[in-house]
Formats: sequence, C-alpha cells, structure tokens
Amino acid sequence: MTIPCLITGTGLYTPPHAISNDELVASFNAWIDQSHPGTDNTALYSNAAFIEKASGIKSRFVVDKKGILDPAVMHPLLPERDNETLSIQAEMAIAAANDALQQAGTTAADIQAVIVGCSNLQRPYPAIAIEVQQALGIDGFAFDMNVACSSATFAIANACALINSGQAGRVLVVNPEICSGHLDFRDRDCHFIFGDAATAIVVEREDLATATQGYAILGCQMATVFSNNIRNNRGFLNRTHPETVNSRDKLFMQNGRKVFKDVCPMVADHISRHLAATGLDAGALKKLWLHQANLSMNQLIARKVLGHDASAEQAPVILDQYANTSSAGSIIAFHLHRQDFDKGDNGVICSFGAGYSIGSVLLRAC
Repeated sequence: MTIPCLITGTGLYTPPHAISNDELVASFNAWIDQSHPGTDNTALYSNAAFIEKASGIKSRFVVDKKGILDPAVMHPLLPERDNETLSIQAEMAIAAANDALQQAGTTAADIQAVIVGCSNLQRPYPAIAIEVQQALGIDGFAFDMNVACSSATFAIANACALINSGQAGRVLVVNPEICSGHLDFRDRDCHFIFGDAATAIVVEREDLATATQGYAILGCQMATVFSNNIRNNRGFLNRTHPETVNSRDKLFMQNGRKVFKDVCPMVADHISRHLAATGLDAGALKKLWLHQANLSMNQLIARKVLGHDASAEQAPVILDQYANTSSAGSIIAFHLHRQDFDKGDNGVICSFGAGYSIGSVLLRAC
C-alpha cells in the first residue's frame, strides 16, 4: 500500500553576494582586453543586454564575488577548511534545513534520513549528507546523490520511497549548489549562467505531519536519456591523465542550442504523461514550478503543457534574480511562489538537465 507523503516545509539559503550582468560583463571584457592588448576586441566582448535577452538572467548570488570579478582570477576564492571544520556545502545546507524544519513545525530529532542531492559535491566521501546529519544531531542515516539539475526532484522521489518502505517517517532533502565553482567565467557562451544557493525540503508521512499547511505528493516520475550535450569531466581519475588535467572539459560545458531542441519537448511530454497517469489534465494545474535554467525554455515547456502561454503566476520565474542554481532552482520557485495556494490546488515541480534527466513531483495543497 502506498503511504501518503507530504511536503510540509521548505527552506532557502541565499549567499550574501550578488553580481549583476553589468558587473559580470565588465570583468569579462576587462579580461578580454588584458588577453588581447592593443587590438579592437569589440567582437569578443560579452553584453549585459544580450545575456538578459538570451536567458532571462539579470543577476545571480554567489558565495564569493571578489575572485569571480577579478580579471586575474575569475573564479570563486574559497579557502580550504580543515577536516574538523564544517564544510561550506554542509554549512549552506544546514542554513536552508533549519528554515525548512521550522516551517514544517518539526525538529531535527524527528528526522530519520537526510539526502543531499546536488550537481557538484565538494568531495567524494565522507558524504556531505552524513556531515549534515551529524551537525543537526539526526539519528538514522544519510547519503549523497547526484542527478545534476534533477537532483532535488529525484531526491524527493527517493524520500517518498524511503517512507513507503518503512525505513523513515520523515526525510530531510537538501540541495546545496555552489555552481560558481564549476563555471568557466572566461567562456562568453556560459559565463553568465549559474548562481549559488541551497534549498531544503521536509518530506514526511501524512499521519505524522503537524504543520498548518502541507502539499500531498500525488506522484513522482523520473526519466533519464544519455546525452553528452551537458557535461563536466572533473573527477578523481583526472590525475591519471596529467596532460589533460586542466582542460576545458573539466568545468561545465554544454551545447545550448541542442539542449534546447532536445529537452523542451521531452519535458513537456514527461509532465503531460505524468498528469495523465495521475488522472489529471493540464487544466488542473495552478502552477508549474519549473527548473530555472532559461526563460525561453520554461515559456516553451509551459506552453506545450498548458496549450497556451503561461502567466507569471502560472509559471513563476526566479532565474532573473538567482540565475540557474541547478537542482535548487525549481525548489526556490516553489518556496517563494506558493502563497496563493488553497486546499485542493494542484501544481508540479519539474527539473531537468544533464543526463539528460527529468524529474517531476505532482502536488496538491492540503
């Protein structure tokens, strides 16, 4: 028998530093001038207006601003912490988790499992999730998982599976994303895409919930199709090939046009089939909390699902302020844009990205 699961709380950690398109472009263009002195570099420059038009992004939050904007550095400067100090990813995760626990009206003592799902883990082991578990004082178990930008929705599906198997009554899902660390800020085609953030979600068995409002999980669907169009080859085997250890493919790379063409119809079809399997149609959806990668992608996906252009209320956008925060993006949209939900209203959280991977979670306010 399927045990009803609820999302009863979400949390968000926003880093303290914001970078506007203008600031990012000024840094990039200064680097171009330093790299090509004495020449007309106009054709090589980045452009703030173009970035906004192409992506919908106006700004982003990052854990370190100084290093990114320094033309001599152009990456975040994050000093390595000793092994006895809380890691930066765990620190971000805990900040978001505390908010989610408070919103759910529960405490860490009531959680039985922790899942950290994100695109880039700062180390292979010990798991960041176990570090979070230890810092919060949670009994039970914890594990990390990575399905790139779909990590949060896949983690929610795993949380439901743990509850249905009887291994946990409450699960804490956290998504600490330091996307600025895997971004090449010297690549004009992608230097503007990502920002940093962390989100958290409390998933619990319906009969345990004490929050004044919850969101019943009507179903979770996951899908993957292999593609090289979004790739990052950073890994522990890099040192076995010293001649390529610092090559361009050790950071985020994508074929953006191909991704757009491939992913949009796949995601729209995925959501439509998930709705049908749950006995719903697109007209039953009050909101689509979509992955926040590109405004045009979200507009096209929403149009294909709904059969008409979605309003800002139907398909909320946060990437203008946060940029692409990988797995955290759809959860930020859900966290910030659900206040108008009444009992019985339906919505879908859907994320998609490298893999390709697509995860959807159908919700009903209760």
